[in-house]
Amino acid sequence: MRIALGIEYDGSQFSGWQAQRHAVRTIQACVEAAVSTVAAHPIRVQCAGRTDAGVHACGQVVHFDTEASRSSRSWTLGTNANLPQDISVCWAEAVPVAFHARFSAVARSYRYVIANRATRGALWANKMAWEHRPLEVDAMTRAVPHLLGEHDFTSFRAAGCQAHHAVRTIRRLRVLRDRDLVLVEVEANGFLQHMVRNIVGTLLVIGRGEQPPEWLGRVLAARDRSQAAMTAPPGGLYLTHVDYPGHFQLPTSVWQAHAGGLFAPVPQTGFGGIIAHPPTHDS
Repeated sequence: MRIALGIEYDGSQFSGWQAQRHAVRTIQACVEAAVSTVAAHPIRVQCAGRTDAGVHACGQVVHFDTEASRSSRSWTLGTNANLPQDISVCWAEAVPVAFHARFSAVARSYRYVIANRATRGALWANKMAWEHRPLEVDAMTRAVPHLLGEHDFTSFRAAGCQAHHAVRTIRRLRVLRDRDLVLVEVEANGFLQHMVRNIVGTLLVIGRGEQPPEWLGRVLAARDRSQAAMTAPPGGLYLTHVDYPGHFQLPTSVWQAHAGGLFAPVPQTGFGGIIAHPPTHDS
């Protein structure tokens, strides 16, 4: 039997998703230990997207194979009973053996949250980035079209990225403001290591007026990581959604099921922001 789980977590106190040989706290290790307890045998899970240290998720999806027969409710509640407070399983569903959390995904969405105000926040420390200088969202949005569609994103990949190539397709990228929050939302068929954070870091340079919007196109064309800006901090980044073909009929995440909320999908005119989309032929 193959089971899929929808998971959310606060990545602040973890060394990323992937289990490691040395003794560090990872999300994968915690999830596998908890699910193994419910299954009564060792479990290995595969995730839709490995998140870095300090990065959060409200729409992560994993799958595992098991011979144990449990109800969806038992997988969900039993696993949560064995998880730390900063990880939670939102749903569990039996899926066909053809389903793979990573390879069946057709798109992934991330949201980066920036507190754009003069003073640092306390209640959301490690949950959003902070930029004390005013950001010009219009300028950031004018830069967005340079990244839409299929490109080589070498300029935005980490030096240690292990992907075989840097070609990815960004289907949607939008920059929005809601009072003192600036949101960068991006959907692509896949992401390179640090890709979203490097894009955000480069957009911040434009938002601060240090470079014009067309600079982003030159950075992309250079295919040189040294040409882009510094990597934005991990605490502002959330994996919000993973798209699968409809026939798998996976549940909607808790955040998406309710209207509104910081991590719910933004409507086309939502948040009073400016939204950029790729040309129709890239949709």
